[in-house]
Amino acid sequence: DALFIPGGHGPYWDLVEDKTSIEFIEKVFAAGKPVGAVCHGPTAFKNCKNPAGEPMLKGLAVTGFTNTEEAAVGLTEVVPFLLEDQLKAMGADFKRKDDWNSCVIKKGNLITGQNPQSAPEIGDKFVLMVKKSKGLEAADVPDDA
Repeated sequence: DALFIPGGHGPYWDLVEDKTSIEFIEKVFAAGKPVGAVCHGPTAFKNCKNPAGEPMLKGLAVTGFTNTEEAAVGLTEVVPFLLEDQLKAMGADFKRKDDWNSCVIKKGNLITGQNPQSAPEIGDKFVLMVKKSKGLEAADVPDDA
């Protein structure tokens, strides 16, 4: 019915290369069901493709943990790749706010949040997206520019 990937550094090692996870993410996304990720969660989309075989996030407005936030926590040299750089390399339209400020971006059935401060906002909007997809909510969550 929906898929939400939380933050933390775990997705770098647990989801990015896991074929079962990749296939599931692609299936849920292609079906138009709500897909969300916050903070480092979007790392799980690195190897996902859209139905046309292109990177799943190509041309979509997204956000995630920024390069400067990663530097601020001192883990730039620990993570296998910087999420902001990877999202841009995939052809995503990366959006951000100043470090540690909430930033939530929705485009179609995808919603992403920049950092832990984005969790309350993305959580509220994701619940509305799920309710809307099940016919339980009349109002839609509008797309961001």
